[in-house]
Amino acid sequence: MRDYLLTLCVTAAVTYLLTGPVRKFAIATGAMPEIRARDVHREPTPRLGGIAMFFGLCAGLLVADHLQNLNSVFELSNEPRALLSGAALIWLIGVLDDKFELDALIKLGAQMISAGVMVVQGLTILWLPIPGVGVVLLTPAQGTLLTVALVVLTINAVNFVDGLDGLAAGMVCIAAAAFFLYAYRLWYGYTIEAAAPATLFTVILMGMCLGFLPHNMHPARIFMGDSGSMLIGLILAASAISITGQVDPDALKIFEGSTREATHAALPVFIPLLLPLTIIAIPMADLVLAIVRRTWKGQSPFAADRGHLHHRLLEIGHSHSRAVLIMYFWSALIAFGTLAYSVHSASMWIVLCVVALSAIGLVLLLLPRFTPRAPRWAESVVPPRYRRRKRVVAAEAVPEPAVDEEERIPVPAGLHGSTAIGNRARFTDRRKAGTPS
Repeated sequence: MRDYLLTLCVTAAVTYLLTGPVRKFAIATGAMPEIRARDVHREPTPRLGGIAMFFGLCAGLLVADHLQNLNSVFELSNEPRALLSGAALIWLIGVLDDKFELDALIKLGAQMISAGVMVVQGLTILWLPIPGVGVVLLTPAQGTLLTVALVVLTINAVNFVDGLDGLAAGMVCIAAAAFFLYAYRLWYGYTIEAAAPATLFTVILMGMCLGFLPHNMHPARIFMGDSGSMLIGLILAASAISITGQVDPDALKIFEGSTREATHAALPVFIPLLLPLTIIAIPMADLVLAIVRRTWKGQSPFAADRGHLHHRLLEIGHSHSRAVLIMYFWSALIAFGTLAYSVHSASMWIVLCVVALSAIGLVLLLLPRFTPRAPRWAESVVPPRYRRRKRVVAAEAVPEPAVDEEERIPVPAGLHGSTAIGNRARFTDRRKAGTPS
């Protein structure tokens, strides 16, 4: 565990320290696109944050290769090299897209090629443990198609959810933490060496996200761009592929004892089929809803709009920070709830806790719909928003100046100007009142 913590710290430190220079590089090269209708930030913000994250990945792999307890991962498996090859290709395409805005089909082809590069080097799904059927051995063609599909879906799911400051990095960090605990338990709990690469991938992914988050929290100083979102999506998919189709279920000795005991013991094997999907359940749901919504309107599935889950939270009335925290909450609840159930599937307390936390999450979602007012004796100790408004009687009613409807400027929705809904000037007029034009 100390080696993993060291790898985590080095990856986070390299990513954090390089993000500042990368921001200056992005500004110097003009990687600051104009504000789009679907964006929620109000000022042009540099992208290319994926450059720092990629070098953090390289630093993490380099450090792990020189640690005694983690060096065996590189000696016994070719998966770290396969991951680095696929990550370098998808990162390069992402950097070009952040600068030159590549076509969506070009990026889709690059995602498929990156997955193919990993498949060629051995990072692929070899078999699937299916409940009620057992272990199903896949043909090379089936394994390749399934691997490419999982990589493409995960990359686009993470890319779709990257719409608020700190949202994608935080959600992927939560997912990586849950995945790390699961893979670590398989490696040391069941002494399965095949789970070691996934354990390393997830701890490096955590370091990349933690190192980038301080620069990306609201208000963000830099965005990860497609170079970062596609990169962390590919690493998350590679972890799922490694632990789903590489771990031999027979090594867990699950087919011993009664049928009921074997069913409960088999959960650690069957959970990998669900854990990658539950970890990215919210991004995947957002992806599916976006495809259905755009197809229903006759648009391309890759056409951008303002109908994502985080946009809807802002429209309900949540502030930028609260919307991000709510998405964090649901991601952690789904990921760690599934993880806890895989460890103690017979415990009813886990189910009750998940249900209770889900109820709390629903209350948080609907919070802007309620405007509770504190009693007058408690107004001095509650936030101003919960205090009763005092009626102010004006001495003279001053009529509002008449404004032509055509000259009326739309006000951005959401708190603190968090949502931009129409055309507006890129830079606000900062001149003080009374200064000459």
